[in-house]
Amino acid sequence: QVQLVESGGGLVQAGGSLRLSCAASGRTFSRSYMGWFRQPPGKERVIVARIYWSGGNIYYSDSVKGRFTISRDNAKNTVYLQMNSLKPEDTAVYYCAADLNNNGVYEHWGQGTQVTVSS
Repeated sequence: QVQLVESGGGLVQAGGSLRLSCAASGRTFSRSYMGWFRQPPGKERVIVARIYWSGGNIYYSDSVKGRFTISRDNAKNTVYLQMNSLKPEDTAVYYCAADLNNNGVYEHWGQGTQVTVSS
């Protein structure tokens, strides 16, 4: 059974930084995409960044490009999202997700972690 557990959210002032972690377990992820999504209050969930588990092929949404960095540690089965220069509009629940079949469909999701950026 695939499990994704996020951590690292919290309250930070604008301009600050946070690092989110997503610990994955339950199977091998060597041919999977891992993504970070976010859902601001009252809005739809959207993708923020994506990385192929055993390689690059990194994607960032325009809203976070240059400020956020996605990375992974295969030995720890963990994906990270380093968030710098945070803005109030980055406030959202952040979710980690896995596309295990490499088909663009994220079948497995974590529980989410709240990120709040104060102005």
